[in-house]
Amino acid sequence: MIRKIYEVDPLTCPRCGGEMKVVSFLTEPVVVDRIIDHLKLVFVAERPPPPQAAFQGLLWEADPPTGFFPDPPAEHVP
Repeated sequence: MIRKIYEVDPLTCPRCGGEMKVVSFLTEPVVVDRIIDHLKLVFVAERPPPPQAAFQGLLWEADPPTGFFPDPPAEHVP
């Protein structure tokens, strides 16, 4: 979703452009809060995400769902 909404790849290194990999997930809110406090980070986005309704059609075109709504069978023309 980050890639679609903000048009950036979250797994691309901002310094060298190399591919990054997820090595772990932090699931304890207390641990996350301590890291954020230590790094003196704030949660302010550079720009807000676009309105959902305005870009829903573009998102569907860019990445159409598969398996949810099967295409209707093609008509056979003899």
